[in-house]
Amino acid sequence: MDEWVRQAEAWAGQAERWTRQQPPEQIYVAVAVIAVTILVLLAASCLKSSKSNTIVLSGLSGSGKTILFYQLRDGSSHQGTVTSMDPNNDTFVLHSELERKGKVKPVHVVDVPGHARLKPKLDEFLPRAAGVVFVVDAQDFLSSMQAAAEYLYDILTKATVVKKRIPVLIFCNKTDKVTAHSKEFIKKQLEKEVNKLRESRNAISSADITDEVELGVPGEAFNFSQCQNKVTVAEGAGLTGNVSAVEQFIREHVRA
Repeated sequence: MDEWVRQAEAWAGQAERWTRQQPPEQIYVAVAVIAVTILVLLAASCLKSSKSNTIVLSGLSGSGKTILFYQLRDGSSHQGTVTSMDPNNDTFVLHSELERKGKVKPVHVVDVPGHARLKPKLDEFLPRAAGVVFVVDAQDFLSSMQAAAEYLYDILTKATVVKKRIPVLIFCNKTDKVTAHSKEFIKKQLEKEVNKLRESRNAISSADITDEVELGVPGEAFNFSQCQNKVTVAEGAGLTGNVSAVEQFIREHVRA
């Protein structure tokens, strides 16, 4: 121990002599560089720790959001669940990652009820969302297409979503059914319906629109690639556990 103490004292003496030999300006620059480096590291650490881990499940009532929530959390569809009237709100490690070795970051998943009267609850969670999963019933798509497009339009034109560039995954659910429509068909039809909404709402005075950002490129037919935030389309089936596309989306935006 005494030997270590003597060695430390020797190093301290050498450092002190070296410092005295350097011009004051060089010392100031060195101190400034060290200070800036520390600040940058602290800022990066704070930014990393403050990054959201919230994923919002949205969509019309009956689209399968609640089953999707349970599949992500428990690996089970919990058959027999009814349409939820209150948000399912929980933080957990994805069920598919429970056996994964090493540290896995939990995900905060919120299943927002799709009932028209409860849609305003979406505004409570969007500001802190790392991503939005918009669930569409691929089997009963045609009968609900217009309502789904209106709900999706409302999300895509939210100032919060646009300014923060919150990514959106359109998840075509129930594609295990024989009568389900393909994700390509659903994407094309939703783009057409959103384009109609865009044209009709652009005719409304801007004074009547409180929290809405104009979609697309003026004079061009709308498609999702024109959105400022990333919009992707995938398919699966919550009831059978085919939710890998959603899990991939989550891990793309909530790092493990």
